[in-house]
Amino acid sequence: MTRYYDYVLGLIPVVLFGLTAILLFAGIQLTLAVPVGAGAAVLVIGHALFVNVPGQVEPMAEQRSTVHPNTD
Repeated sequence: MTRYYDYVLGLIPVVLFGLTAILLFAGIQLTLAVPVGAGAAVLVIGHALFVNVPGQVEPMAEQRSTVHPNTD
């Protein structure tokens, strides 16, 4: 079962190389097309990290620690 972050991992190189290729075929120089493609890939990564924040998984009952902190 694929999840959001699986799609993000696949989308990063697609955006980087795809947008760079599209810009190259449109006549933009390579020295400008690569940073634009990389910037778009960074936006995808930023969205995955900061907008759609990875959630913490609650530990299962048997995984919880039974050690209590010292209250001295």
